[in-house]
Amino acid sequence: MVKKHIVLGVTGSIAAYKAADLANNLTKKGHEVAAILTRNATEFISPLTFQTLTKRAAHTNAFEKITDFDVDHVGLAKWADILLIAPATANIIGKIAAGIADDMLTTVIAAAHNKPVVICPAMNTAMYENPIICENIKNLSKMGYLFIEPRESVLACGDLGKGALADIDVIIDFVERL
Repeated sequence: MVKKHIVLGVTGSIAAYKAADLANNLTKKGHEVAAILTRNATEFISPLTFQTLTKRAAHTNAFEKITDFDVDHVGLAKWADILLIAPATANIIGKIAAGIADDMLTTVIAAAHNKPVVICPAMNTAMYENPIICENIKNLSKMGYLFIEPRESVLACGDLGKGALADIDVIIDFVERL
């Protein structure tokens, strides 16, 4: 197995806690993982969790103090073999589809246009089935973005439907096969 440099984007979903398990498992398998948490993700889980599990700084701010004179969003985009967004909210999918680069995660994605980007949606079923979200996913897929479909499950809101983050093992297998 080839060891990969993986930028793990974590967005503001209740499934953010599962991203810690994902980061931990990828790191234990020998991959290097650099986590980027959106501001909303930090409402669910701490950057310190990812720093501890990956032994690398977890990024949260596009305007962090530069200590090694490498512009972080460009440096991370160059360093990465794969960008993995898990969980991916409707918000981040919409931003990527619209070309919006207004935070650390979206600027890294914009700078890494020649790298594989794997998006793992996690949201309420009604959101996932919203025609706007479906169109964004369809358009991004046409541009080469890769998607791992969410599972059907009882969601955090109590609804039963498709929208739960894919199983961690499914995500890891997909990433390792790239």
